[in-house]
Amino acid sequence: MSAVNKEIKRITTHILQKMKADGEKISMLTAYDFSMARILDDAGIDILLVGDSASNVMAGHETTLPITLDQMIYHASSVVRAIRRAFVVVDLPFGSYQGNSKEALISTIRIMKETGAHGVKIEGGEEIIESVKRIISAGVPVMGHLGLTPQSIYKFGTYAVRATEDAEAQKLLKDALLLQEAGAFAIVLEKIPALLAKQVAEQLTIPVIGIGAGKYVDGQVLVMHDMLGINKEFKPRFLRRYLNLYDDIFNATQQYISDIKTKSFPNDQEQY
Repeated sequence: MSAVNKEIKRITTHILQKMKADGEKISMLTAYDFSMARILDDAGIDILLVGDSASNVMAGHETTLPITLDQMIYHASSVVRAIRRAFVVVDLPFGSYQGNSKEALISTIRIMKETGAHGVKIEGGEEIIESVKRIISAGVPVMGHLGLTPQSIYKFGTYAVRATEDAEAQKLLKDALLLQEAGAFAIVLEKIPALLAKQVAEQLTIPVIGIGAGKYVDGQVLVMHDMLGINKEFKPRFLRRYLNLYDDIFNATQQYISDIKTKSFPNDQEQY
């Protein structure tokens, strides 16, 4: 069932680059805690993203904006302690890099020193390119993020597909090339037309990871809670649910409650 390359003991930026060159698709999921990260890593996931989506799925906020750098460091350090194989990338949260490149570097250094992660992800193109260069000059791998950038949701005003018009599509392609030239090791493209994502992936030599960006890119990423069916409300076209854990956990909890109420748990074999 598994197509994991057992020979790869630890994923690195070099391995990811080779995967693109060899045409091997890259698998990526979000993770926020030790226990789930251990399972995903044992299963052979290539990249674990400690996403600022923790703001939504872990803390219950409407957007990714409220999560703090301290909170991202907490989640990231929990994930890093679990992994043996995966490459761990941490989102720079809103407010930790937009001001200037010096602040971006300070935030990144805190993440790297306090979590043990392997790289950071940053949203935006030309407007944050100096931050990207400064972070990379300090020896930290940077993953870009273009298309729908959730930290800019109030500017966009919608989670609709991005870059459907020619001007925005051309800017996205330009930004992708700028990120590559600046030294980014990979780029995430979120919720853009598949043919545009194909064009980007073909023009870039670095891996392009898609979420709602079609099948022509070098890999795919989903939010773990969405992929496992822990969330029921989020149903975009690009999401494939592999489990329905909401119902499984709900039913198991109701059974647990019933067993306690009916005095069938614990039984004689479950006590000392």
